[in-house]
Amino acid sequence: MPPTQSIGTPVREIETPALIVDLDVMEKNLTLMAKRLEGTGVRLRAHAKTHKSPWLASKQVALGAVGVCCQKVSEAEVMVEGGIENVLVSSEVTAASKLRRLAALARHANLMVVVDHPQGVSMLAEAVTAAGAEIGVLVDVDVGQGRCGVAPGAPAVELARRVEAARGLELKGIQAYQGKAQHVDGFVERREVYADAVARMRETVDAFEAAGLPLEVRSGGGTGSWRWDAESGVLNELQAGSYLFMDSHYRSIGGEDSDIYDDFQPSLFVLTTVVSAPGPGHVVMDAGHKALSSDSGLAPCLELEGAVHARASDEHGVLELSPASRRPEIGETLLFQPSHCDPTINLYDVYHGVRGGMEEGVLEAVIPVAARGCVW
Repeated sequence: MPPTQSIGTPVREIETPALIVDLDVMEKNLTLMAKRLEGTGVRLRAHAKTHKSPWLASKQVALGAVGVCCQKVSEAEVMVEGGIENVLVSSEVTAASKLRRLAALARHANLMVVVDHPQGVSMLAEAVTAAGAEIGVLVDVDVGQGRCGVAPGAPAVELARRVEAARGLELKGIQAYQGKAQHVDGFVERREVYADAVARMRETVDAFEAAGLPLEVRSGGGTGSWRWDAESGVLNELQAGSYLFMDSHYRSIGGEDSDIYDDFQPSLFVLTTVVSAPGPGHVVMDAGHKALSSDSGLAPCLELEGAVHARASDEHGVLELSPASRRPEIGETLLFQPSHCDPTINLYDVYHGVRGGMEEGVLEAVIPVAARGCVW
């Protein structure tokens, strides 16, 4: 279990490594997204794979989110148990045991799931019928991600007709997610890539309408494409996840007017402690791969100008200091911004919610990462 921290503990006295949320900034991000979607016809379906927390999901729902989406059945179970009633499982489910769990969960929540293959439709219908349940279904359409999803247009319509004909399944519409486009460097370049995705979405929507198929739900998009999702009029749900926290990779993709993507501000950090200073050129902190994910590069230190997070091992990270860098003392705490928030969060049991900033703030809430490790 993580160390027990008393509410009111000064932020720099929290045991490290610790996952820290600046509650003031996070709440501004939550409110900002809600305001940006007002009047657009698009509602937030927050992606819970990012925060893995019913506590945070409930804040999003309170600000107008229609519900959440989850990548795994286990995440969906945690969300429903935590009081979130409207859940989309946004990844295909094909294992018999998981389909049984999904069908059981559908009896207790407003649940949807995606399909992209006729066999998947049959397997889902069999499980749901056996459970005496019903479940909403979205046809998962590949609009450029190159991962899961049926081809746009006529192939999507053909699969949708199979869903309509299956017992226990209610066709609700489509999912159209282009995750790679979220992270394209450069605002103009990202807009051009996403325009192609929007064209594929529109092709599919037109084909569904021509065939008289339901389109109650048109779900997709994300933190990096929110403005075009809101402007295009194609989707009516936005699957943004990272916006409430942000990470250094997202910040690096560039905004409309600067090299920094600053539509939302960083609110997620990892607090570390300097444990060794063996030479003049580097210091060692108590956070390695087990505390900071590195799939999007090593996390930057926010407090030492010119210092480079050069390498990491399981339990340690090494900062190389430049001549301009202030040399930190052993025992001093340093803040890092995760390079990728989702896998970093999955390394921790709790968030430490701090009010009042990262220097003078104090611990206000210890928030369970309730769906940590829910990858099945």
